[in-house]
Amino acid sequence: MSNLVFDESSSNREASHGYAWWFSGDTFEKAMAEERKPRKRSLMHRLTTHPGRLTILYFMMLGALSTLLLLTPTATPKGEKTTFTTAFFTAISAISTCGISIVNSTTHWSAFGQAVLIFSVQMGGLGVMTFASLIALAVNHHLKATQKLLTANELGTTKLGEIKGVLTVVIATAFTIEGITFVALFPGLYKVNHGNVRHTLWESLFFAVMAYNNAGFTPDGAGLHVNNWAVGLPILVSAFCGTLGFPVLLNLMRSWRNHRPPKRWSLHTKLTLTTTFCIVLASFTWFLLMEWNNKLLFATEGVEPRLWHAMVAAVMPRSSGFDLSWMPGVSDATKVFLSIVMFIGGGSTSTAGGIRVTTFAVILLTCRAAFTGRHDVNAFHRRIHSQAVMTAVAVTTSCLMLVTVVSMALMAITGCSLSNALFDTCSAFGLGGYSVGVASASSPAVLYILAATMFIGRLGPLTIAYAISRPRNVEPVRYPTEQIVVG
Repeated sequence: MSNLVFDESSSNREASHGYAWWFSGDTFEKAMAEERKPRKRSLMHRLTTHPGRLTILYFMMLGALSTLLLLTPTATPKGEKTTFTTAFFTAISAISTCGISIVNSTTHWSAFGQAVLIFSVQMGGLGVMTFASLIALAVNHHLKATQKLLTANELGTTKLGEIKGVLTVVIATAFTIEGITFVALFPGLYKVNHGNVRHTLWESLFFAVMAYNNAGFTPDGAGLHVNNWAVGLPILVSAFCGTLGFPVLLNLMRSWRNHRPPKRWSLHTKLTLTTTFCIVLASFTWFLLMEWNNKLLFATEGVEPRLWHAMVAAVMPRSSGFDLSWMPGVSDATKVFLSIVMFIGGGSTSTAGGIRVTTFAVILLTCRAAFTGRHDVNAFHRRIHSQAVMTAVAVTTSCLMLVTVVSMALMAITGCSLSNALFDTCSAFGLGGYSVGVASASSPAVLYILAATMFIGRLGPLTIAYAISRPRNVEPVRYPTEQIVVG
């Protein structure tokens, strides 16, 4: 965190919209000195000045609340019963915006139960770090110095004075996109429901929240309405926007408002958009090449359904998980490819999971620099900080180890194939929302393992690492270097 560059100069006052005075460098030093004074701290103070722990506490409390609500008799129709394992797994799946469902969301949950899913997905999608910061604002009326640093990093801003405004933009952007999706979905769903206005309003709200937050729960058995462009296309666009991340959306909105050309976009925006479009294009091409003659998927269908399925495969598996009907029919090679896509996930601080596309981009750029004999990692005529490179390597390595261990555990418990175990593991970690049958209500041990994987995928390894050990201001001792043989 100490390596972040915070621009609070007077020249940045206009770009900061008047917030540059809110937290100057001198004030930051005084606040840090104040926090280092040895004095008795209350429990609430310790939580609000340690945002990682507050985030985990918030997530756990929200998970417990959602589980209890799903266990109530009103959450299911008469004759349906929900076990604790089912309620717990569904609650974690909703809060993490993963969307893996082990029961039929249409028949198993009542209107109240579906409302609990909407609430849980919305709270998780807005971001546990965002809500943790808002809780701290409500308690102390201002953010502490250490929380400003982590929140700035989480929301993708390098201006400490902008954090308060960014939190407002995050919430406003989420509700705006969901509102636009709601309006866009209404005409198509109105025709699907044969003029039933009340049911159409409910489904439009359900799909709008689930689409932007990239959760694969559906209010009916039709999934994504894969043959209806009026319904499927708004969901695809909304889900794609949700995977970009708040910093990218914020930068794009400001660039559009100030008429900035793409070359003046931030490096984070350029890397996110470039890597995202490359992954989407690769997924689209892969599906057409590998599944074009798949008789399990396309027995008698023409070109248009194949193209539509390819679009769904290019966008949805990265984090959304809508329309589960076609997934078990794909080949093992496609399952492995989609596992890689889900492992990469979406943009940083977005509603998606995975290691994030910018992390993947930094890894590729680091490999390019190593192979070409360069010491610096560059992209778009900018040098990427060495701390970002180390973070990308650490995140990728730790997450890869997690996915490997969980996959082997699923294989040992269920006896499933490697491709199926890897697919469900990456789906849980990357919040993809798909399953090929490994996640089943008949195996509670598997559900608890996948729930823990979704927990880590939603919070992210950096948040958990920060909660365990907050960064120190003292620089560590630098030892002499010595050469080793690598490769």
